[in-house]
Amino acid sequence: MDLTKSPLTAPLDSDQPTKTYLDSQRVPTLVLPPKSCDSHFHIFGPASSFPYSDKRNFTPVDAPKEKLFALHQRVGIERGVIVHTALHGFDLRVTEDAIAHGGGRYVGIALVEPSVSQTELLRLKAAGFRGVRFNFMKHLPAAMPAGDLVKFCERLADIDMHLQVHFEKELIASLAPTFASCAKLLPVVLDHMGRVDARNGLTGEHYSALCRLMDEPNFYVKVSGIDRIDDQPPYLAGKQLAADLVQRYPEQCLWGLDWPHPNHTPRTR
Repeated sequence: MDLTKSPLTAPLDSDQPTKTYLDSQRVPTLVLPPKSCDSHFHIFGPASSFPYSDKRNFTPVDAPKEKLFALHQRVGIERGVIVHTALHGFDLRVTEDAIAHGGGRYVGIALVEPSVSQTELLRLKAAGFRGVRFNFMKHLPAAMPAGDLVKFCERLADIDMHLQVHFEKELIASLAPTFASCAKLLPVVLDHMGRVDARNGLTGEHYSALCRLMDEPNFYVKVSGIDRIDDQPPYLAGKQLAADLVQRYPEQCLWGLDWPHPNHTPRTR
């Protein structure tokens, strides 16, 4: 029996908890090298300790740190970057808690309001956060005007933190000049392969724009969330594009599981 996950075909219910991951105990045949790092995953709850945001776009079944730690141990991942989820809004306690219990093996990426104080950014860095993520997505609250992002990056650069951006593929052309200005100040990490449409192949408009950014200094891309670029399992078009990115930019690609796979529900096939 093959267990997999598939994209949701209906809107997620904001109140009824939706499970987005499988409780599989399979051990992969691939043996990862020592110090392998998962650069992108989230912690959901438990809601009894860390309530979800009232502005969330759906309610997940809890995916607490204990499940994440067990998964990493099973597949051979020794280090990780916890990306704070918008499901918890700007309340960073769930991610801080996971970092604190990670035995020094985990760091975090924060979601913050543009008005966050420098004192708070310094506190977050001391707590184990190494960057800040901003979303430019239709289904998530707007981050800030793109023009204000460069000024914010000056603040991050002062304390040696980096920028992570999550954006709609349609925005890549308009946001590219801003991102390029940010990259002159600090490393810029592009989420989920730019969420381009892999069905358009390696010469597609948005993938070409992504590669132009990657050709510039200080840009990195997360080879994660293949379902964001290809909605048809087994993701053949997505795999081709991911492989091309890794071949072109071997020193700039960051791999991540994207557990517990937001926007998915598991199925058995």
